[in-house]
Amino acid sequence: MKIKKVLIANRGEIALRVIRTLREMGIRAVAVFSDADRMELHVRSADEAFPIGPPAPSESYLRGDKIIEVARDAGCQAIHPGYGFLSENADFARAVEDAGLIFIGPSADSIARAGDKVEARRAMLAAGVPVIPGSDGPVENPDELAGIATRIGYPVALKAVGGGGGKGIRVVHEESELRAAFERASSEALSAFGNAAMYVEKFLVAPRHIEVQVFADNHGNTVHMGERECSIQRRHQKLLEESPSPFVDDELRARMGAAAVAAAEAVNYRNAGTVEFLVDAERNFYFLEINTRIQVEHPVTEMIYGIDLVRLQVRAAEGRELFFKQEQLVSSGHAIEVRLTAENPYTNFMPEAGIIRSVRMPQGPGVRIDASIFAGQEIKLFYDPMIGKIIAHGYDREDATARMVRALMELRLVGVRTCAPLLLRVLQDERFRKGETDTAFLEKYVAESDWRKLSDFGGIPADVPAVITAVLYAHQQKGSGKAVVSGAEAAPGPSGSPWVAAGRNRWIR
Repeated sequence: MKIKKVLIANRGEIALRVIRTLREMGIRAVAVFSDADRMELHVRSADEAFPIGPPAPSESYLRGDKIIEVARDAGCQAIHPGYGFLSENADFARAVEDAGLIFIGPSADSIARAGDKVEARRAMLAAGVPVIPGSDGPVENPDELAGIATRIGYPVALKAVGGGGGKGIRVVHEESELRAAFERASSEALSAFGNAAMYVEKFLVAPRHIEVQVFADNHGNTVHMGERECSIQRRHQKLLEESPSPFVDDELRARMGAAAVAAAEAVNYRNAGTVEFLVDAERNFYFLEINTRIQVEHPVTEMIYGIDLVRLQVRAAEGRELFFKQEQLVSSGHAIEVRLTAENPYTNFMPEAGIIRSVRMPQGPGVRIDASIFAGQEIKLFYDPMIGKIIAHGYDREDATARMVRALMELRLVGVRTCAPLLLRVLQDERFRKGETDTAFLEKYVAESDWRKLSDFGGIPADVPAVITAVLYAHQQKGSGKAVVSGAEAAPGPSGSPWVAAGRNRWIR
C-alpha cells in the first residue's frame, strides 16, 4: 500500500526529523500539538497541524484516542510515533491497527513481548542470546529477592518489569539495603508505568553500554547496522553516542550483530529497532533490552552507512522489501552525536526554562543538526529537556572528535543554559580520546576532574566568546546590562573579568 499521508504522534526534534523525510518522499505530514507547542517548528513545518489538548503530556501527547481521531479525520493512512510518549505502547499500536491505520513500527504483539522485561529475557534465553544472571520472573517480595541476590552475588540491580528510560532501577550492594530499595523502586515503577512488578539481575560494575541497530521487513529479512557506543550517560540517560565503538573489534561486532538479529527474530520483530547490550572488560556481552522504536541516536548510524532509517521505516510499513542484504552494508568513517539538553551542568543538571533570545547552530563540513530550536522559542518544563542534537562525521574517530569540538565551540545560544560546556570538556579528556569509557565515566569525570576550569582554544580563552555575546546582547536590550549566555564557552567568568557570573547564568557588567 502506498502511504500518502502520515500523522506524527510526537513533538519537537523527532517530529521535525520525520516531517523532512516524508517531504522528500512526497508524503503529506500531519502534526499534532499541545497548547504549549502551538508555535513550535514541527507545527509550522507540517502540511497540516491539529491541537490535541493542554500542555501536560497525559492530556495531549499521551492521549492515543485523540491522536487516532485526528489521524482519521485528517485522512491519514499511517501514524509515525517517533520516540518517547506512545512509541513503545503496545495498546496504542494495537488501537492504531484496529482503527484501520498503519503503525509505522513493529507490531503490537512484538512491542508487548519486547517491552515486558521478564518475557523478553525468557525469549532471549530460548534464542541463545547471552543474558545477565538474574531472576526468571518478577520478584514478589524482599525475602525472595534476598535469596536470588545471595545466589547470583552482590551487587544486584532491581529493575521495573515494564520500565525504561532509567526509571524504576535501584542498585543494591548488600542485603541490608534490599527492603528499602525494593519499596522505592516498585513505588517509582508503579507511578511511572502503572506496574509495580520488579525483577533482579546481577549488576555489572562499570560495563560499556553498546547497542546494535536492527531492521526487519515483512518478507523475512532481518539485518543489523553495526553498533553504537552509548556509555557516556548520566542517571541512565545517554548524553553522547558514537559509531563504531572504539572498544568493538570485527570479531565482537560479528557476534553482537548475529545476537541482535537473533533477538529481533525471537520476538518476530519488524521495522527499526535497537538491541541493547552491556559489555564487560573481557568483551563478554549480555542482553539488556530491545527498544521497539527509532532511537534518539539513530543519526550516527545513518551517517556512517549513508541511509535514512525513517525512510526505511516508511517503506517497510508500506510492505516493501529491504533493497539490500547484510553483506552489502558497509560503514564509512566515524560519527559522534551529542544531545543538547536545557540543563545547567553547573547546578547538578537542574532543568532550564526560558526564552531563547538568539541562537546560532554550528555548520560546516561533516556537521549535522537535528533540532527544532529558534530565536524567540520558549523552553518549557513540561517535556524532556533535550532540545536538539549535534552530529559530527569524520574519516576516523580522531577526525570526528575534532569536528565535534569545533562544532560545540561554534554553538551560540542566549537565553538558557545547556549541557554543552561539560560535553566539550569530556570530548577533550585524554581518557575519552583513548576510548576508555564505561557507564560510570561521566559521574566519575564530574566528581574527579576540574572540568569547570577555563581552557585555551587556539589562544582564545573560553570565556571570551561568552563575554562578547553578553556585551552584544546587552546593547540589544538597550542598556539593560543583563544577558543569559549558553553554549560550550559559557563558563564562569575569570578572576578579574569585568563580567562576572551572577546567580546561575547571568552575566552582569
